[in-house]
Amino acid sequence: MPLSEQEQRLLDEMERHLMSNDADVVTAPSRALSYRNIVLGSILVLAGLGALIAGVSIGFNTGVLGIAVGVVGFLVMVGGVVFAVTPTRNSSRLPSARSASTKRSARASGGSFMDRMNDRWDRRNDGH
Repeated sequence: MPLSEQEQRLLDEMERHLMSNDADVVTAPSRALSYRNIVLGSILVLAGLGALIAGVSIGFNTGVLGIAVGVVGFLVMVGGVVFAVTPTRNSSRLPSARSASTKRSARASGGSFMDRMNDRWDRRNDGH
């Protein structure tokens, strides 16, 4: 069922308002995690867990040394988690930081996924 003229006008106005006021939401960069960081962080977490367990078992016999090994193990575990969930530097670049030639080549090859979807939506709605 097609939209009435008033509904279509209201929808167009809402879309323009969204695109003009919330452009930062629309163009927000995705923060991709690196598989390399996840694997290395997981290894650090496991090594820290091993050191923590070793520190607890040593702590029953020696006291201070066991506590120190346990604390270091815990810090290695926390560092591993932080390292695993930290996004890579190049994935946090803003799209506006791309060069003009990169933008031109993206347009020439069909543009971004969202641009193609918007064009498809517009073509679909023009036919109705």
